[in-house]
Amino acid sequence: MEQTLGDAKKETLENSAPPKGSNPPNRAQIITVTYIIVALDITWMFVQFAVTPYLAKKLDFDTLWFGYLQTTVGVIQLLGGPICGRFGDVFGARAALSLSCAASIVFFLLLAIADTPAMLFVHKLPVFFMHVLPGSQMVLADLTEPENRANALSKIGICFGVGMIAGSTIGGNLNTMFGETITAYVGAFGCSFTLLLVLMFIPKSTKPQSPSTSINRENGQRNKSIFSLAEITRLLKFPGITRIFLIKIISGLPSVIFQVMFSIIGMNFFKLEPAQSGYLMAFFGIAQMVIQGFVIGRVTSRYSDGSLLLFSIGVCASVGLAQAAMQNVFHFCLIVFPMVFSLCLFNVITDSMLTNSVPSSDTGTLMGLCASSQSLLRTIAPTIGGFLYENYGVPYFGVIQCAVNSVLFVYLFKYGLKKQETKQE
Repeated sequence: MEQTLGDAKKETLENSAPPKGSNPPNRAQIITVTYIIVALDITWMFVQFAVTPYLAKKLDFDTLWFGYLQTTVGVIQLLGGPICGRFGDVFGARAALSLSCAASIVFFLLLAIADTPAMLFVHKLPVFFMHVLPGSQMVLADLTEPENRANALSKIGICFGVGMIAGSTIGGNLNTMFGETITAYVGAFGCSFTLLLVLMFIPKSTKPQSPSTSINRENGQRNKSIFSLAEITRLLKFPGITRIFLIKIISGLPSVIFQVMFSIIGMNFFKLEPAQSGYLMAFFGIAQMVIQGFVIGRVTSRYSDGSLLLFSIGVCASVGLAQAAMQNVFHFCLIVFPMVFSLCLFNVITDSMLTNSVPSSDTGTLMGLCASSQSLLRTIAPTIGGFLYENYGVPYFGVIQCAVNSVLFVYLFKYGLKKQETKQE
């Protein structure tokens, strides 16, 4: 069966050649270009991070209103994630990634002309279609075997680190030297180059064409509407899917609260200038590259998913305790490596467990649901973060992270792993 699936994947790629009669790329080339696309997309995302908080400050946004802006982004992405994932399953990888890149171009062009609070909100509307990362995860899940999937997905973290370093450094320095408008136009140009890579190298579809899927297509048994709520939500009925999503949401919320408020923490708590904030994020990116490149792949090949999931949650609780005692940027640098390790390991393991639980024909929709779970957190996190920051201060971010993950660790250690082992038997 594995050999048949592999042959089907090769046949799909051969039948999905790039435009204009060029030679079809092989699987390894597609995977390599996909990693490059992710790195570039993350680069432009962090260029945007170097613009938005300082532009919001110029427009007299306080911490609470900045939280509302972030919440708006979360709501829009929450709605767009599953639909764009479903779009990728129905129309193919090239169409999905092209749509995402085109939306990113519009996003940066609107940011370049944003000179009022209302326009700052309006420029967030294209994020409904901006889902390059889950689209790329879909491609990797389609082109890798289940036993190699965790390793393939973990390498996205290296791309994330590269993008974080490049984007933070470029964005911080461009903003300091030329201002927000020029920086936004550079982001739009960069997204145009990413779109060109998608059109040149990503095949129309990366889905394996098995006999069962061909029969279903002929008989019309599957609803091909991208707005089909039943097709999107039916994935939650697969064994273990809902449970893993709940773990992602419960454990991830405290970390996301800290992440969405980090730009404010950097400006007000650490007293960083744009360039200094860029250097700090670059250091964060280096840590992620080291961990993803030399640690995550090795541990995922030696230990079970359940044990690694439990370990990542335990480390996350310890990081929260360290955050509660953090007083300056030097203290933050000391906890960056364990923080990045816990986040990377947690995301890789949960994504791998999820993609291994559904057919390859649904990986796009599943990745869209994963993106929506993160968007759900980013929808509620800014409001919670703004409230905590204004009323209690930065240490309470760490207190909540430690408490939530400690309780989850105890529960999974006592009940969760036993249930998982029973199901596997």
